Amino acid sequence: MADNKYVAYVSNYTRKTKNGISIFDVDMEKGTFVFRNSIEITNSSYMTCSHNDHFLYSITDLGVKSYEIQDDGSLDEINSASINGMRGCYLSTDYTDRYLFVAGYHDGKITVLRVGEDGAVGEITDEIFVSGMGEVSDRSYVPHVSCVKMSRDNKFLFASDTGMDHVNVYSLNYETGKLKQMDVIRSDVNSGPRHMIFSVDNKYVYILNEIQNSIDVLTYTILDSGYPDFEKIQTVYNVKDYHAAKSMSSALKFSRDKKYIISSCAGVNSVVIFKVDENDGTLSKVLELPISGIYPKDCALFPDSKHLVSLNHESSTLTFFSVDLEKGLLAMCAKEIKIDNPNCVIFHKIK
Repeated sequence: MADNKYVAYVSNYTRKTKNGISIFDVDMEKGTFVFRNSIEITNSSYMTCSHNDHFLYSITDLGVKSYEIQDDGSLDEINSASINGMRGCYLSTDYTDRYLFVAGYHDGKITVLRVGEDGAVGEITDEIFVSGMGEVSDRSYVPHVSCVKMSRDNKFLFASDTGMDHVNVYSLNYETGKLKQMDVIRSDVNSGPRHMIFSVDNKYVYILNEIQNSIDVLTYTILDSGYPDFEKIQTVYNVKDYHAAKSMSSALKFSRDKKYIISSCAGVNSVVIFKVDENDGTLSKVLELPISGIYPKDCALFPDSKHLVSLNHESSTLTFFSVDLEKGLLAMCAKEIKIDNPNCVIFHKIK
């Protein structure tokens, strides 16, 4: 097959169906997806691929499931494992693919599981129940771990907590699989840090604030003592000053070439794209436009950065757009696809 062949994995809740992961062939020229098949799994709230691109892991009601990715992009189930807690909301692997981390929004828990060379998920090596009491307002007063992600140097695990308004930073013992807290990145009160990503050179951390509808840009260095050090250098906003009330930011992803960051906002139901300054890591807004759906829980640029897909959780649709990043334009380019309560999308290059 040609070098530009991709599949897209889309996860969804299973309130009306048994199949929580759909596999689509990506039509790069037309900027849309073509349905191939779906897989039975309950309430796949989030997925991730191993860094070697051989395996896919998904949240499910009873814990996590692992799949081997075949040459054509199809998925063969390997095994499932319990996380000894409530259903997770996010998962990721370290950069050696030896450990799987799961974030627990509902129970404020971080779970670490060992992963075998065959992609199978093994035993739990550590469990941390985050404690504390945040600002008592609406839902944000107890721990809600919403994202767990290793820094690109594979030294520290970052765990965002939308309830406590901070990001905990842990070191990982690669022999025992145990975590040790090393630092706390404190966000603004009622900002609700939800997701974070790291620049390719690992000099910058980008933290998406769900409630504040903003992205904080921080520098990241390691001190002589071995502890991490952070300095906030910029905050940019996903919405305009006159935006509708009760908006909430959700997605945070890089473009495939890492030159752009894509985010989304419920309430105003829009997508926003920022260009990354290659010299200092700061962000400048390229566009902020509606996505023709309700609650864009996830969104992503196609691998060629010429099209975009939005996963509209509440309207149960995928909507597709052509993108002109130079002119800051977004235009619908294909018919929407119906899928019940979509959550997450991953593009995967096939052989």
